Amino acid sequence: MVKNNFFYLLLFVFAFCSCKAKKMVTTNNNSNMEVFDWQGHRGCRGLLPENTIEAFLKALSFNEIVTLELDLSVSKDNQLVVSHEPWMSDEICSHPDGSPVFLPDNFENYIAIHKLNYDEIKKFDCGSRGHPRFPNQVAMKTYKPTLNEVIQVVKKYCTTNKRIFPKFNIEIKTKPEWDSLFTPPVNDFVDLTIATIKKEFPENYSEIFTIQSFDIRALEAIWEKDNSIPIAYLIENDDDFQANMNVISFIPKIYSPKYDLVNKSLIEQCKAMNMKVIPWTVNNVEDMKKLIKLGVDGIITDYPNIIEEAIDGNK
Repeated sequence: MVKNNFFYLLLFVFAFCSCKAKKMVTTNNNSNMEVFDWQGHRGCRGLLPENTIEAFLKALSFNEIVTLELDLSVSKDNQLVVSHEPWMSDEICSHPDGSPVFLPDNFENYIAIHKLNYDEIKKFDCGSRGHPRFPNQVAMKTYKPTLNEVIQVVKKYCTTNKRIFPKFNIEIKTKPEWDSLFTPPVNDFVDLTIATIKKEFPENYSEIFTIQSFDIRALEAIWEKDNSIPIAYLIENDDDFQANMNVISFIPKIYSPKYDLVNKSLIEQCKAMNMKVIPWTVNNVEDMKKLIKLGVDGIITDYPNIIEEAIDGNK
């Protein structure tokens, strides 16, 4: 009797673990049982201030999150600063004295991150005001961290909590009109980014990091300098798939369109070229379920807290 009870206990544990594990995997139309790439957008912008240490650690508290998505700018003293805009945002940032940042009419008078040393940047509070477009976000005093700091804190968190180490999807924020004003030359930006990730993970950086951009110049520079790094081609225009592919000289690993641009035809064209499809930014359960059924390979979201519902509802 004892042996039988022990056998059934083992069977129950195995079944329970298998059920939990399935939440990390999506068997979509084109899947070969790879882990579905759920990405926390700017950490978890819907819950905590974007691109902050707090947001990244909160995202990691959701076991479904595989990848942390974030944006990079470059400070005057060549630090990679985690920030969506290459300037202090008037939506979320405050001066060191607590007064809100306002954007002047003259574009050239924005508070450019590239014109400040990092010790100056860190004094700005980019969390206490909350976010006007994310009313459920918890406001808190916080700052823009460096990429190095994010990596170190994540390493410590994962070790302490025995959590699987995440991947990073990092966006190089460049545009031709930002050159010299808000960003260094594209090649310099790419060189600094590659050097940083190689220093942090010299043996397996290309397994941990994806670099993404809307700027074709940045994508081409990454490919030329180190084509072992997975590249995500960000898309927000209404051009058709072939038109977008005609302006890039290589086939990226990932095609990453705005989520409402995804349809069955796009999925088929990407798969024919062996590209994964990971759309952004998907913030409700019904859209998530629809995209999973279409066959996407991952989803970028501001709300990691709704992933479990999307997975359960897609079974």
